[in-house]
Amino acid sequence: MNNLSWEDFEKVEMRVGTILEVNDFPEARNPSFQLLIDFGSEIGRRKTSAQITSLYSKEELIGKQVIAVVNFPKKQIANFMSECLVLGAVDGKDVTLLQPSKDVVNGLRVL
Repeated sequence: MNNLSWEDFEKVEMRVGTILEVNDFPEARNPSFQLLIDFGSEIGRRKTSAQITSLYSKEELIGKQVIAVVNFPKKQIANFMSECLVLGAVDGKDVTLLQPSKDVVNGLRVL
């Protein structure tokens, strides 16, 4: 395990956002959804893909708050540009999304 300094950790912008849209992503190499997430007025809406199809349906994801890293560079995934990285606990092919235990304002920073 690599140790990070507090300064390194502060560079990672983890924010709370609400999933607004969920679409299938058949072009992805692994089963995935395309998500549109609202991070509030300061950051706005960002798109991403997430390999979360084994534990979540599209319908249950709408309105769910999640935590994502919003300051990574954009990444091309198949024909889709990912603008953030949704965080989750990974157990093999199953990914359980990280989310606040209570509803909070979109865009709040996670430390």
